[in-house]
Amino acid sequence: MAFYYVDSSALVKRYIRETGSAWVLSLFDPSLNNDVLIAAITGVEIIAAIIRRARGRSISTTDSTLACVQFRSDLQSDYQVVELTESIINSAMVLAETYALRGYDAVQLATGCAINALCTANSFSSVIFVSADNELNAAAASEGLIVENPNNYS
Repeated sequence: MAFYYVDSSALVKRYIRETGSAWVLSLFDPSLNNDVLIAAITGVEIIAAIIRRARGRSISTTDSTLACVQFRSDLQSDYQVVELTESIINSAMVLAETYALRGYDAVQLATGCAINALCTANSFSSVIFVSADNELNAAAASEGLIVENPNNYS
């Protein structure tokens, strides 16, 4: 069993086939008993990413609709959703300033750091921060997180 904190750039690969999709899907193998955590904002980011791809015609409207329905279903059962706290928001502001991150990327990193701190404080294994964003991954590594990029897997 492992704890994975997955940002939207990685999680969208579960719903839209692209490089790294198979690796992301493997995180949900029931025999591994992984815990997959996401920030509350990830839902907004996933739906937006799916719809934007349909509007850009890289996926069909039908596939977009099915992907959104599947994500909303999975949201009820497959993820531990981390609510944003004042502490996470304050940390995100510092991280945005430190690493010149986009707003939601800073929130994703702050949430991952908060979860990792909880894991280590409770003698659990460190969280694995999963993102397909190289800039965000560099910042996460600088913050001491274990990082996986699904784009490194075909």
